[in-house]
Amino acid sequence: MKQCIVILLLLLTCQAGRGQSMNQLFDDFARQERVIRVKVCPFVMMFCSLFTETMGARSVEVLNFDECSQSVRDHLDDAIRNLKDPDFETMVTANEEGSRTKVMVRIDKKMIRELVILNTEKSESTLVRIKGKIKPSHIQRVINDHQDGC
Repeated sequence: MKQCIVILLLLLTCQAGRGQSMNQLFDDFARQERVIRVKVCPFVMMFCSLFTETMGARSVEVLNFDECSQSVRDHLDDAIRNLKDPDFETMVTANEEGSRTKVMVRIDKKMIRELVILNTEKSESTLVRIKGKIKPSHIQRVINDHQDGC
């Protein structure tokens, strides 16, 4: 069992070292032990749009690393640092006292097709991916509506 874990960690290190795409990042870490993956599919989002405004979001995927070992979180931090996906551009990067947040977007024809929020901290880490046809004005509206932190 220990050999399997060591081999898996070695593979993750190699993967992080050569750079990986956003899909690889989500797929690789979703399979890690004790990672909580929540995915809201397009059908559910369409149903939600009957009751609330989804602002063009078609699916949401969240990976939560709160219950993972520190070594998995360390590998996640390395993978995010070495993330190289030519389809995405970094919108915001913030580093403060052991916390790193990166917001990346994939834009196609002036629409945000994917919005990814990568957050790593010492005790907890979360990856969030929102797919759809999101207008930049929708993002600005959400920012304006939640400026006070609520």
